[in-house]
Amino acid sequence: MARRNPKVLGIILAGGEGKRLWPLTRDRAKPAVPFGGNYRLIDFALSNLVNSGYLKIVVLTQYKSHSLNTHLSKTWRMSPLLGNYVAPVPAQMRLGRDWFAGSADAIFQNLNLIRDEEPDYICVFGADNLYRMDASLMVQRHIDSGAAATIAGLRVPIEQATQFGVIDAGEDGHIRSFREKPTDAAGLPDDPSMVYASMGNYVFTTEALVDAVERDAVKQDSSHDMGGDIITEMVERGEAGVYDFTRDNDVPGETERDHGYWRDVGTLDAYYDAHMDLISVHPIFNLYNLQWPIYSWHDPLPPAKFVFDQDDRRGIAIDSMVCAGVVISGGTVRRSVISPRVNVHSRAVVEDAVLLHGVDIGRDAIVRRAIIDKNVHVPPGARIGVDEEADRALYHVSDNGIVTIGKADVTRPAGTAVDEEVDA
Repeated sequence: MARRNPKVLGIILAGGEGKRLWPLTRDRAKPAVPFGGNYRLIDFALSNLVNSGYLKIVVLTQYKSHSLNTHLSKTWRMSPLLGNYVAPVPAQMRLGRDWFAGSADAIFQNLNLIRDEEPDYICVFGADNLYRMDASLMVQRHIDSGAAATIAGLRVPIEQATQFGVIDAGEDGHIRSFREKPTDAAGLPDDPSMVYASMGNYVFTTEALVDAVERDAVKQDSSHDMGGDIITEMVERGEAGVYDFTRDNDVPGETERDHGYWRDVGTLDAYYDAHMDLISVHPIFNLYNLQWPIYSWHDPLPPAKFVFDQDDRRGIAIDSMVCAGVVISGGTVRRSVISPRVNVHSRAVVEDAVLLHGVDIGRDAIVRRAIIDKNVHVPPGARIGVDEEADRALYHVSDNGIVTIGKADVTRPAGTAVDEEVDA
């Protein structure tokens, strides 16, 4: 008799408001923020589950979810023949007139989905981190350990412990404590210079998760958070183990350089840096690994086009990623990610920048160290990322000096003062 594979349900927590990514999250939820030219942040978590063979997935949404739901409905359609699906689930107020009070409450309010599916195990993953992960390896580790919950742990230098939820585990993988941003973290048994940082990805035995969120729901002093409440309680009860992502996660086609890559893009600087990880000759995060593809919807656009070859205007892109529908019309692009339908006009210079869909860079404009959201027109002669003091008066500038312009915002040509425009 054939051995039955374990029945696994994927739950993606996609309710993130993403305040630190403003203005990119002004009109969309964090998981719906575009990334890498062709993708949305949520595509990475979904692709990991699908590539792992888990094809029954619910996505729990909440804030500004229209663009996210539209993307899911256009892109993530599974064949219903075998009962496969990716289903967006908005906050439905099933148990009262309240939105989700936290990630654990989001699961509690949707226990009907778990009871309908009757899975053996549940993968609860975040929606807005960048990584490749074979979730089936983590599920097998969970099954072998006999734990009620397994947390994916990323090895990071001990000096960075104050930035993460830190897992203290023994050599057998049993978790002894889980603390948020400790100042006195102990190193790993096999490498005292490193600690386990929680990636926010969990595998649960179904009964254990249901019991945990039901207990949590009646606690008046709970913040109803998966990490802060559910995982913390399971650790205290001796029911949790760790999965060593850095050491044990192997995906087909990965290189030594991008093995174990994981990045939280919760800030504009982290989002920008993650894009810069893509464009080196040997990228730190390799989107060209076709053995573990990242899936997304691609509009029916023509190929990218580079025109004019004159000394004063030459359409070129160097050390950059350029998507379909782009026209580099006599402009110069260096070390940048150029999303679909972008136009760069004559003598314009774009360097170290991230341009999202439909951005138009006018003639003679300069754009440096910037993130420009969809459908922004940069007028001829504009200067962005050239004078930080002038940029701060006009636009949002990150802690590391990255200029960020929101979706369809108005930009100004060089020399336009703020008070002149107001007086006009």
